[in-house]
Formats: sequence, structure tokens, C-alpha cells
Amino acid sequence: MLKINDIVEITTDSQGKCQYDGKQLYILNALPKERLKIKITKISSRFIEAKIVKIIKPSEHRSKAKCPIYDDCGGCALLHMKYEDQLAHKKKELAKITSLQLHDVVPSPKEYHYRNKIILGFKQLGQSVIAGLYEEDTHRIVSYDKCLLHDEVSDDIVKTICQLIMKYKLSIYDEDKRIGLFRHVMIRKGYYTQQYMVVLVVSSSIFPSRNNFIKDLRQKHPQITTIVQNINKRATSVVLQDEQKILYGKGYIEDQILGKTFKISPRSFFQINVLQAENLYAKAISLLKLKKDEVVLDAYCGTGTIGICASSYAKEVIGVEQNKQAVRDAIDNAKINKIKNISFYCADATEFMQMCAKQQVLIDAVIMDPAREGSTYKFIKAIDDLKIKKVVYISCNPETQIRDLKWFKQRGYEFKEMFLFDMFSHSKHLESIVFLHKKEYRYGCNLSKK
Repeated sequence: MLKINDIVEITTDSQGKCQYDGKQLYILNALPKERLKIKITKISSRFIEAKIVKIIKPSEHRSKAKCPIYDDCGGCALLHMKYEDQLAHKKKELAKITSLQLHDVVPSPKEYHYRNKIILGFKQLGQSVIAGLYEEDTHRIVSYDKCLLHDEVSDDIVKTICQLIMKYKLSIYDEDKRIGLFRHVMIRKGYYTQQYMVVLVVSSSIFPSRNNFIKDLRQKHPQITTIVQNINKRATSVVLQDEQKILYGKGYIEDQILGKTFKISPRSFFQINVLQAENLYAKAISLLKLKKDEVVLDAYCGTGTIGICASSYAKEVIGVEQNKQAVRDAIDNAKINKIKNISFYCADATEFMQMCAKQQVLIDAVIMDPAREGSTYKFIKAIDDLKIKKVVYISCNPETQIRDLKWFKQRGYEFKEMFLFDMFSHSKHLESIVFLHKKEYRYGCNLSKK
């Protein structure tokens, strides 16, 4: 009988899967038509999970993973595939759960080193301090030298921070004992501005040798434009908390999307891959074919990025976002760009839409970009109640997007195609856009509202 840790040899089918012992066998990172030696990691009543021990005969689609911690980290789940095959794979997997016409995946303009934000944990290793990535779905820190996705300067800054922690004999936070100072470091970079923000996440407002630490860090890395101390005293996996001190600079950096400038504070949402975000936003705005007399609602607007980019094409933009800090940043972003035809509201998107429907607020188009859990039926019903003629739905999770599209269909909206963008190359994730319009209020017609 098959047991955990057993080693077996198998050959995968054309989908990279196979059956074993009468059950579906899922093998991490297996590709089609490979002969593999695998180790059993989980057995349930319905399926078996395993990981590769040795590749006896590789698939023609397999590429040697360039990352030395690829097997331990798990962050780049598709790094073992050639990049063009990754794009095809993502489209193929999505086709299994939707009958929509799927366009080819737009590749990331930068295959590597595209991330403008990194978050790392610290670990004491003998007399040394290391910073590392969390192994997927665990709290185990995997040390690394260079990450293929990180900005390279950011990785160098992290190394210096580890050296300074040792130089000034500062302690590393122990999650189990709840003692120690340094918990995490977050670094954000402005792609176009080349500004760097360092956020030091510590467990106390007391930071021994802080002035010397900051002086040394700035001297080694003059690219750093601001440094923030974030104080996290809670027993939580949430990295950033509300309390913070600005140790150097303004406490934020700036970057650009489609020629508009945006303020990025430590807790602001800002797209990880700026160049691909520009492709995504440009496509979303073009699908709406906005007119100068139209009012647009930017739902789940975050710091106002896409609404501000769309403001040049519409009469008015209304942004709604539940996160108070994001709304404050959005208001600042509108001022920075001298945009006067946009307003922001701090509210739950569904509740705000229901209020708009009750008051019959004039809205011609909606841009919605919810979190991974998707939107709500009540939100979609309110769109219909307002007789909004056109919607662009952006999603970082096509599965919940497809669920929401069924609700739109029930309300009489039409849609037929999905545009795909590889925002996170080498991962399994995908960004998608769908344009929807109401059957009896086809895109382009005039509507009257009470």
C-alpha cells in the first residue's frame, strides 16, 4: 500500500497528470509526457500529492530553473517552463473554466526583475542575520542571494540592512517567544522616478542606535529617498500596522502610470509590475470608448490610479474605496496631477453602489477592479438598477471574475471575450479584463435617468 515518503516512478500524460493506485496524482511542477521519480507527500481518499525527486525524461517544454532556491521557495511556480509556454499554459488552464473567447496572454514587458515591491522576513542563523522569502504557505524563511523577480538594487539594500543589524547587535523577532526587534523589511521602488522607500518593521518604538543605523544605510545606498519605521507589536502575520515614524525623507515615494504621477506610501496599493499595468489600464480605458459627457465610477479604486488615468476622457470620475489611507492617497494623487473632475469616497463599494441606485445617481460607465475574492451580487444588481450601459471588469482572479460574470448575465449584460495580461511572470497568476454592456442599453446609446 502506498505511504507518505514512498518513492515511485511514473509517466505523466499530455496534461502533466496521471493516475496512480486508482486516484488522481498531482505532482508539483510536472509537465506533459515526462518520466519522473517522485516522492509521495500527501494521500487522501480522492487524490495523491507528490513532488519530483528526479526527472528521468524531461518534457520538451521544460526549462532549467535559473533560481537556486526554486524548489524551496515556491513563489515562481512556473519557472521550470519556457516563458512562451507559461503564457500558453495560463490561457489553457483558464479555458477549462470558461467558454469566453480568450485572447492570447500579453507577455510582461520585463520577464525578470519587474517587482517594484518586496517584503522579506529576518532569521538568526548562528552569529549571522539573513533576510529571506517565505516558503509558499508557510512561515519558514528561505534565505537567498538574488531573486530573479526583485529589483536588483532592492536586494543589495536588504543585504546592507542585515549587516547593520549585526553591526549594532540588534535582535531578530522570534514569532514563538514574541521577543526581539526586527520583524520584516519592505522596499518599494518607483520605476520611472528611481525613488526607493525602505520600511523597517520592528516590534517596538524603541530602536537602539537608530540614528547611526539610518546614517550608515543612507551612506551605503544614496538611492534611498525615504525610510519609515513601522511598529508592529501584535502577534499577527499582517506585516504592517498603523503606527509608524518617518525616519528620513517624506515618508512616501512617487511613480508614474500612463504619464500620471502617483504618491506611494507604505500601505498604499500600487501595481507590482508598472510597465504591464500601463498595458492593462490602457486596454481597459480603450474598451469603454469614453465620451466627454460621460460619468465614470471607479469601484474598488485604491489610490485612484485607473480613475485618474481615465479622467482625461470623461466628464467626471467618481472613485470609491474602503481603505481610508488609500482614499487619502487618491485625493493627494488627484491634486498632484491637477485633476479637478474626480472625487473620492471612503465607503464599501457595494453599499456605495446601493446608495447610488437608491438616489438614481447619473453614472454612464463603471470600471471595477475588486480584490481576489471578487465583487458581490448586490453590487452587480445596483449597476443594473442604475441602468449603467457599459462596464469594464478587471480582475486578478479570473475564477471569481467568472462567477461574477454569471451574475451579470442573469441581469441581462452581454460579454463575449476576455483579455489576458501576464502581470506576474513565472507565477500561476493572471490579470484579465472583460467588457460588458446591457442588452437593452447597448454601448453608445443615450440614457435618461430620473
